[in-house]
Amino acid sequence: MSARLPAVKKAGSQEIAVVKNEDFVTATIANQLFGIPVLQVQDVLGPQKITRIPLAPPEVAGSLNLRGRIVTAIDVRLRLGLPPRPADGKPVMSIVVDHKGELYSLMVDNVGEVLSLSSDDFERHPATLDPRWREISTGIYRLKETLLVVLDVSKLLNFANIEAA
Repeated sequence: MSARLPAVKKAGSQEIAVVKNEDFVTATIANQLFGIPVLQVQDVLGPQKITRIPLAPPEVAGSLNLRGRIVTAIDVRLRLGLPPRPADGKPVMSIVVDHKGELYSLMVDNVGEVLSLSSDDFERHPATLDPRWREISTGIYRLKETLLVVLDVSKLLNFANIEAA
């Protein structure tokens, strides 16, 4: 992989290196770190009362009321093909995203900090990444201790792919 140099802008007689950073809200699901582009995040929620939706796919945990708006709750663990959340009493966190004018609550194990990462460090999927994860992500960032998988919200919420799987 070749190293890319930062873009250079001229300001008068001086050259200024411009590094493009991307910001991600981080979430942990089954001990794996995921990132969602911060511009797609509407809200972060603690435990919520979720009403089950009859005949919905298993990934759809139900719906909740967020300040008068109905929000569809998605169990990201199930969408990623991971085992169900253990019944250890830990509260479920949610990241609310807007997709095509509708709000979705992405249920995760834990919401972390916002990371600002250089787009130069972004990598396409490694060959060893689970095919189901590759389908719903744009790529990865290699951090010091772990891998950050960048979720593609539109692909994650594409239920036509769920039905076909």
